[in-house]
Amino acid sequence: MDEKTCFNFHVKHKLCCKNKNCRSWIENPHNNNCVIIAAQTGPKTLQEIGEVFNITRMRVCQIEKNIIKKLSNELK
Repeated sequence: MDEKTCFNFHVKHKLCCKNKNCRSWIENPHNNNCVIIAAQTGPKTLQEIGEVFNITRMRVCQIEKNIIKKLSNELK
């Protein structure tokens, strides 16, 4: 099953994905184990992102700051 078909199937049937080889798979039954499904609900707080990936809000903040720093260095 390709990734697109897998995603559409799980959205349509509201089932949790069990394909751990999928690059969009996460351990999060609330979002059917799919980051694409998790992202479709719109903007999320740092707390909500942490809950999706099972990390703390502070860790999400650290990752965010690191990414912003890397991106700003690339623009220079």
